[in-house]
Amino acid sequence: MKTIGLIGGMSWESTAHYYTELNQGIKKALGGLHSAQILLYSVDFGPIEKLQSKGDWESLGEIMVDAAQKLEKSGADFLLICTNTMHKLAGLVEHSVNIPLLHIADATAQVLVHDKIKKTGLLGTAYTMEQAFYKDRLIEKFDLDVIIPDEKDRESVHRIIYDELCQGQIRTQSKKVYVNIANRLIEKGARAIILGCTEIGMLLKPEDIDIPLYDTTKIHAAKAIEWALKYE
Repeated sequence: MKTIGLIGGMSWESTAHYYTELNQGIKKALGGLHSAQILLYSVDFGPIEKLQSKGDWESLGEIMVDAAQKLEKSGADFLLICTNTMHKLAGLVEHSVNIPLLHIADATAQVLVHDKIKKTGLLGTAYTMEQAFYKDRLIEKFDLDVIIPDEKDRESVHRIIYDELCQGQIRTQSKKVYVNIANRLIEKGARAIILGCTEIGMLLKPEDIDIPLYDTTKIHAAKAIEWALKYE
C-alpha cells in the first residue's frame, strides 16, 4: 500500500472527512483491520484565510511548498491538497517535490466525463468560482461546459463556507440558500453540480436537488484509494 500525504487543515472540518473517507475506503477494499497509510500535515487555517483575503498567494505558496516537502521527506508516496481553493497553487506544489500530486479537479472531471455529463454548475469559494485556475482546467483539459452562480449568489456561497461550514456550523437556512442557488444553475442548463469546496458536502446532500451532486472530497479520496492500492 502506498502512503498518502495530505496537506490539510483548510479547514480541519473537511480534512476530518478526508481521513474518514480514506480509511473507510481502504477497509472496504482490503477488509479486516486494514486502514489507510496516511501522513497528514495540518496547517493553521487562520493565517491562511487572512493571506487569501489579502491576495498574498506568494506567501501562501511558501506555506504549501513547505508542507509538501515535509510530507515527501517523511515518506509520502503521493500528495493530496485537501481543499479546492488552494489548488490555485497546485502547479507550484507539484514542481517543488519529486512525488505525484493528485489534482482534485482532474479526479472530479474524470468522473463527470465517464458519466457523460457535459454542462455542470460549480459551487465553491469565490476564488474557485471566479478565477481561472479551476474552472478553466475543467473547460480546457476535459472539455466541460462550466457555469457559475451570479455575483450575489457567489457572495452567499462564499460567506457560508467561511463563516459557517469552516467552523462546523450546519444551518437549515443556509441549506435552503444553497438549494435555491443550485436550482438557479439547473435553470441555466446544469445537468450536475460540482461541490467545488471540500466543506459543501457537509451541507448539501444528493437528496436536496434533482440532479447529481459531485462531492469533490469523496471523489478525491476515492481516487487516492485507487492510487494507494495500485500495486497491491
